[in-house]
Amino acid sequence: MEDGWAQALAERSALGLLRQTEVLQPAPGMRPLYHDAAGRLLLSFASNDYLGLARHPALREAAQQSFAVGEFGSGAAPLLGGERRQHAELAAALASWLGVEAVLLFGSGYLANLGVFGALTSAQDHLFLDRLAHASLIDGARLSGARLQRFRHNDLEHLETLLRKPRSGRAWIVSEGVFSMDGDLAPLPELLALAQRYDAALILDEAHAFGVLGREGRGSVEHWQCDGDALILRIGTLGKAFGSYGAFVASSAFPICWLQQAARSYLFHTALPASLAAATLAALPLLQQAQDRREHLQRLRQRLQAGLHGRPFLPSQTPIQGLILGSNAAALAAAAALRAAGIYCPAVRPPTVPQGQARLRISLSAAHSIEDIEQLLHALERV
Repeated sequence: MEDGWAQALAERSALGLLRQTEVLQPAPGMRPLYHDAAGRLLLSFASNDYLGLARHPALREAAQQSFAVGEFGSGAAPLLGGERRQHAELAAALASWLGVEAVLLFGSGYLANLGVFGALTSAQDHLFLDRLAHASLIDGARLSGARLQRFRHNDLEHLETLLRKPRSGRAWIVSEGVFSMDGDLAPLPELLALAQRYDAALILDEAHAFGVLGREGRGSVEHWQCDGDALILRIGTLGKAFGSYGAFVASSAFPICWLQQAARSYLFHTALPASLAAATLAALPLLQQAQDRREHLQRLRQRLQAGLHGRPFLPSQTPIQGLILGSNAAALAAAAALRAAGIYCPAVRPPTVPQGQARLRISLSAAHSIEDIEQLLHALERV
């Protein structure tokens, strides 16, 4: 058995696909600076902390206050005594912010996506999933037992061709609001129109959209000025623009109530620590009022894209900027060269991205400065 694993790992390494955990220790201050295991200071372009809230003192203070009068862990599943006042207040605040009837908290975005598909779909249902949707959406769809069909990325004609075919059961259109690797947007108005035309429901993963899109960070619905009530479910994570940890599902009351009864990844997970819920509750008004941070992100993006002119970068309007390098070896070499220049931006390789599209996924944060972008561009010139 050991020999088999060793051979499999050697084969993965030869393909440039071996992955290893990097231990990074935050340096003092608000900038995304970290010390690696050797003590070297690195400027990170790898974090999804889009608004720079993960180091905000308000989050730290809220967590510390909650912890000072409470417990370290919740100790139980939400329905077995793990729910605390902070959880209820956070769910109510998120629902009010998004203008929905109810919100259900989960331990992570991955758990939320597993729970949503398993609880809401049946073997007779059809799931129409964007080809570039996140792995957690793919896994949730596969494990649900529903009939899964993938449509070409943001290809509305292909999606409509699939929706036209006769079917039994319910149809579900599944997409991300902002795609995690390419950084582009789902055409939400057109997806809603197709959902209405073919009597389908829509599941929208807003992990990379909440906090980033819209004047108050409400994501794709606010960005596109769509009717949010037409969306059956929106899924959000708290570990990205919120600067905290966890996830939630937002919808009308009946689907949320059903998830509470039937989503296994909710029923059997230990509730988030109350201190995390308290920190997220402190982050929400900061996120709502962070239009200056969102505008700063756009200025950073524009400067980066201007500096990358002539290089094969993806035309993203969001903090996710993909520089396509093609082969795994090229992406690994570029990441190593950046690291030697004091910049942390690891290579992203299959299966996270399609074969032949290995890249640097440059993730911008409002905690970056224009000078940080200049440092990155200068380093890239030497790669």
